[in-house]
Amino acid sequence: MNQSRQSLRLNVGFLVYKSVGSSRDFYFDLPSLTIEADLNLIDFQGMVRITRTPQGLLVQAELQAFIRSQCVRCLTNTDQQLQADFTELYAFSLRGASDSKLILPEDGFIDLGPLVREYMVLAIPMNPLCRPDCSGICAICGEPQGTDFHVHDVETVDPRLAVLKELLDNQNME
Repeated sequence: MNQSRQSLRLNVGFLVYKSVGSSRDFYFDLPSLTIEADLNLIDFQGMVRITRTPQGLLVQAELQAFIRSQCVRCLTNTDQQLQADFTELYAFSLRGASDSKLILPEDGFIDLGPLVREYMVLAIPMNPLCRPDCSGICAICGEPQGTDFHVHDVETVDPRLAVLKELLDNQNME
């Protein structure tokens, strides 16, 4: 585990002995965070509130980060903002566990890494765009469209298809 990943391992054992309703806020502001080998988050920020309940410790998280991706239209590199808000219960026993089956470890340390990874991966857009109005790349030259240097004055026609183009042009004139 790298050092930044250790930041997601929280000592919450003291909350077990507090009264129901007691809570503690944990704040995050990390320039980068790597969770496993496939998730590299940039500018990871947010807050996690952990509250003592009769069943266990309730984790409420509001987290955000950026991830490097590639625009599906123009293939330029871009940073996508991710937002993950979730609520999970770390139960004192399996009997009180929720559907996620999270149990509070005996040592009192909660590792939020797997939860943060799961929710951040779910927040990654399926078709990331560099900007909403991205025009993509030019089918002729392969350069990104909408840039100053992207101009085509002459329409080139494959000589093998010139006869078909002529037929289409004649048909449009009629």
